[in-house]
Amino acid sequence: MSANRRSVLAGGLALAGAGPLPAAAVAEPLPLRRGIALWPWFSLTTEFPAPRIDYAWPPFQADRPTPTRGDLRRLAVLGFDFARLPLDPGPFVAFTGGRRADLMAMLSAAIDDVLAAGMRVLVNVQANAATHHYTPDAFYGSDRAPLFPAYRDLIADLARLCVRKGIGRVALEPVNEPPQGCGAEAWNRVQAGLLTAARGAAPGLTLVATGACGSLVSGLTVLDPESLARFTPLLYTFHFYEPYLFSHQGATWLTEEPFYRWLNAVPWPGTPGRQPETLAAVRARMAADRAVPEAEKARDRAVIEGKLRDYFAAEPGPAYLAKELAPVAAWADLYGIPARQILMGEFGALRTDARYTASRAPDRAAYLGDVRRAAEQAGFGWSFWNLFDGLGLMDDAHRIDPALVAALGLTPRP
Repeated sequence: MSANRRSVLAGGLALAGAGPLPAAAVAEPLPLRRGIALWPWFSLTTEFPAPRIDYAWPPFQADRPTPTRGDLRRLAVLGFDFARLPLDPGPFVAFTGGRRADLMAMLSAAIDDVLAAGMRVLVNVQANAATHHYTPDAFYGSDRAPLFPAYRDLIADLARLCVRKGIGRVALEPVNEPPQGCGAEAWNRVQAGLLTAARGAAPGLTLVATGACGSLVSGLTVLDPESLARFTPLLYTFHFYEPYLFSHQGATWLTEEPFYRWLNAVPWPGTPGRQPETLAAVRARMAADRAVPEAEKARDRAVIEGKLRDYFAAEPGPAYLAKELAPVAAWADLYGIPARQILMGEFGALRTDARYTASRAPDRAAYLGDVRRAAEQAGFGWSFWNLFDGLGLMDDAHRIDPALVAALGLTPRP
């Protein structure tokens, strides 16, 4: 994301007259403590190119790994108490009639499989920014976005599905990483509209609210929860990938910041003495790629050298993470929101594998362990991103990385 993940409270804690919500007005939401996203199960859709606005059938990519029932049981045994189920809304809006009913049946069966494995479910709706028609802006860029009415109707349908599964077992997160700027009134209107639709369809269902600007910490801390009190029971979520220079080193998809593709061997914690080692690894990565012009490499190298100077000067480690999470705790304290109602809905780091040259395995495990401990020390629940692909717990052969199990502090059930 282009938004600065190091932003702090901005003006959010200076709201005149802000105070805690009355205890009697707060319904207790579903407890979600240790979760994992099951991406890309109902994501990564196969759409036809423009000018068509429809999808192949089945709409979800068939060549990507999805969890088996055995995988789900293994996750539950490891100690995950819930699974976050990301869902691309495009096909659910594009298809009608029998195809739409088939999609809802597929989703219903997936929820049943997770529940049968012994985990709760958080259904999370994530519009796919890589599409040309069913985009986040088209769905919920504003309450006047062209596809907003259809999206709002889908949220109501999903709420009805979730409540049929049991309000003690399933929750609903209507939007993933809103695109509006931090504190944008447009997002407040959109979120209120979606929560209204969900609550009307499913009284008692736990819903998840978030701030704008990609669910950053700085988006949550300018959110006024008093305006959302009527939608309880509610959880509040934010995403955490700080420092981005570590978590997204090696990312090839950040085309607006192409220097990330060269980053690798960025250590955790960021001990200053290791800077020459990291620069040498970056230069080696550049030298191995003969397809990129030298002028482009020189441009990216200059940016990287400056970013690494800042990174190592900050000496990132556990204390750095605690400082970055402190605004969330301060916001919750200001409004009288118990820490258990805050969910760090995503955190993770890209690994080095056949596709990516990124963080080294010991550094990645150390970072994930420190982020997890920082969230738990603050009293927040968390959900690891994700099950498969470059940030995954499993590889494509469905093997679980034991170092990550330890880093996540999971205690296998007997």
